[in-house]
Amino acid sequence: MKLHELKPAKGATHKVKRIGRGDGSGHGGTSTKGTKGAQSRAGFKNKMAHEGGQMPIQRRIPKRGFKNPHRVEYKVFNLGQIEQLAEKYNFTEVSLENLYINGLVSQNDRVKILGNGEIKGKFTFKVNAVSDKAKSAIEAAGGSVEIVK
Repeated sequence: MKLHELKPAKGATHKVKRIGRGDGSGHGGTSTKGTKGAQSRAGFKNKMAHEGGQMPIQRRIPKRGFKNPHRVEYKVFNLGQIEQLAEKYNFTEVSLENLYINGLVSQNDRVKILGNGEIKGKFTFKVNAVSDKAKSAIEAAGGSVEIVK
């Protein structure tokens, strides 16, 4: 075998479709665009939601509500949950790092503590937000609260 005798494997190469190069190309005449109409013309551009004259879906469906772009989303934990998590993961400090390490929150989640349930242990909280009821319950149990930004 010599270098000039090398060929690609059978089926490895394909004939390039050359559109608009005459009848001999096999794609002459209408250049694979069918006959007549805007879609066969040069420069045709279809709007994204165009439905052929039918009222488009974004205009058929009514607009509802309001999305506040400044809303702050919190991952919420109640005091009852904290008591259970403390038993399971041996928490003495409830911080963003501890919660993240144990797979309870994502790295960028904000955490808020709410006052539903009871807390018996003495815990140190380092979280983004705490409700008034939760704060008073934590301090009554001998714990402390630090708000982290």
